[in-house]
Amino acid sequence: MAAAANSVSRAGDVHFRRAVNEDVKALTRLINAAFRVEQVAFDGDRVNAEGVQKYITTGTFLLAEDATGVLGCVYIEARGERSYLGLLSVEPTRQGSGLGRNLMAVAEDLARCAGSRVMDLRVISPRAERLLPFYLRLGYRETGTRPFAADLASKVPAHYILMSKPLA
Repeated sequence: MAAAANSVSRAGDVHFRRAVNEDVKALTRLINAAFRVEQVAFDGDRVNAEGVQKYITTGTFLLAEDATGVLGCVYIEARGERSYLGLLSVEPTRQGSGLGRNLMAVAEDLARCAGSRVMDLRVISPRAERLLPFYLRLGYRETGTRPFAADLASKVPAHYILMSKPLA
């Protein structure tokens, strides 16, 4: 699994690697910048440094970077034969460049190497119009919906759309 994410190079000079504790500040900034579009449903930042640190201890953040710094990330949590993918984030100026697609491919390889046969993710319904076509093109299919946790206050009526993809 480590080899699948430590020195992969795609899309020119972009390299992919696992995040380490020293990446928390850059990850927090990147995720909050990429998730500003969710402010249609939620107020405030998507994550804080403590939350990012916790994610690093429960799963793997895969980073995409070049000589200028961190350009994108995605979180993967192995859960036996299934893995969970979340927080796909691309620097706003690089969105639409294929970097998100490349991050997804490397994340799926990482999950396969960990023994996962399925990748699961969720999308918030207010972003479905933009995000569902992206994930559908990558082979994900809708598997259901789930309400937000009771303590998560949304400014508009919203829920999670669950999606999965076989990795075999």
